[in-house]
Amino acid sequence: MKSPFDLQDALFIGFCATLLVVLKSMLRLKLGLSGHSMFLMTFFYLICYGVVNRVGAMTACGLLAGLVAMMLSVGKGGPMILLKFGLPAMAMDLTLLLMAGAFSLRWQSIILALVGCLAWAGKGLISNLLVGMSGQVALAEFGLSFIQGGAFAVAAALLIPTVLRRLHAHDLLPKKPD
Repeated sequence: MKSPFDLQDALFIGFCATLLVVLKSMLRLKLGLSGHSMFLMTFFYLICYGVVNRVGAMTACGLLAGLVAMMLSVGKGGPMILLKFGLPAMAMDLTLLLMAGAFSLRWQSIILALVGCLAWAGKGLISNLLVGMSGQVALAEFGLSFIQGGAFAVAAALLIPTVLRRLHAHDLLPKKPD
């Protein structure tokens, strides 16, 4: 039996997490749309899973990205930033366990992206309720965040099969065992 993550896998997970935080901090785009950060998160989590090909890779990437963001003071929220990065990744990994290869890569990526977005928007719902926002307004904000973030997440998920195919075509990924 192979160990959960070998050195090559751990280095790639660290690379994805660090690149996610660096790009997120460099591209502080003020688009006026909620959810544009879901594009980068979804892309890097799904690429991380596609390359490492092990359940838990997205969670490791998300938690590591949260730790890097905390260390570099990227974003708002202090220790809550760990949840901002980690919660969508954990939700995606748990969903991956439930799906167990039932769909093609494209549909699997889309479903995982939407589940990650649901967890991301759910964190916002909980924090809005904790600060005293009314339930109706918090639910409306949640719905809007999920729709906008979902659009960005699905856009990123649609790129994953093409990127992984190109990496395989150029022999940048190890061959899958038979």
